Amino acid sequence: MSTYFRNKLFLIISVFILVTGCAGDSSSISNFVLLSTNMGDIKIKLYDQTPVHRDNFKKLVNSGFYDGILFHRVINNFMIQAGDASTRTHSYSYGADTISSYTLPAEINPELFHKKGAVAAARLGNDVNPEMRSSGTQFYIVQGTVLTDKELDAAEQIINRNLNQLLFQRLFKQIEDSNRIFGLNLTTSQIQERATIRMYELLSESSPYKIPDYQRDIYMTTGGVPRLDQTYTVFGEVVEGIDIVDKIASVKTDSRDRPVDEVKILHARVVKK
Repeated sequence: MSTYFRNKLFLIISVFILVTGCAGDSSSISNFVLLSTNMGDIKIKLYDQTPVHRDNFKKLVNSGFYDGILFHRVINNFMIQAGDASTRTHSYSYGADTISSYTLPAEINPELFHKKGAVAAARLGNDVNPEMRSSGTQFYIVQGTVLTDKELDAAEQIINRNLNQLLFQRLFKQIEDSNRIFGLNLTTSQIQERATIRMYELLSESSPYKIPDYQRDIYMTTGGVPRLDQTYTVFGEVVEGIDIVDKIASVKTDSRDRPVDEVKILHARVVKK
């Protein structure tokens, strides 16, 4: 066999081994994560529509970041939250994170909403985070409640109020930056006035947000927390273990909404469907 054909054969065999090896690696292709907690297992499906959050969450899971971390904020009929590295009971070399030090760009999709079992990224509030950037590590799982038409109408008002606040904050910052760069010497009240005028101009060109009918149906049968829609990134959902979410949500908590008895993620791993 000539050297040319021997080298070509070697290359083909090498590529075949590489491809078949990758195909067998579920951690590289699966979007399912199993959270094993001291109260039971929760399986999560991560959405392809939010690739930054999906890949970030899988990276953290594969690194072992969530192993040993607590559900540090639990509110019955609302949500359960985890991902704060400071709640770990032993030292960890990956690096601590507050809710603001390691963030991701928002990936808000109108089709992804806060139904019961939704998995979403925690973040800082609108006043200091008008870009709605997500915490890099902290996430919450929605429990919520079943809502009525009237309650959904009220949720729409909250959503629109939040969106208007975020719009004003972004416009204020844009005008403030221009004021500084171009030396316009505008006062704070003048910046606020310009931002308000511009906000109402933009609002007059669009319609208020309405919860789609199919989402209203789910909120009225399965439940959730619609007032958070459009302002927090939903990047997954619980596909198994929603009863464990309910169980965790019902534990006794202190005045800070922290469980009196620890609720811990023992191990998190990417799994096959």
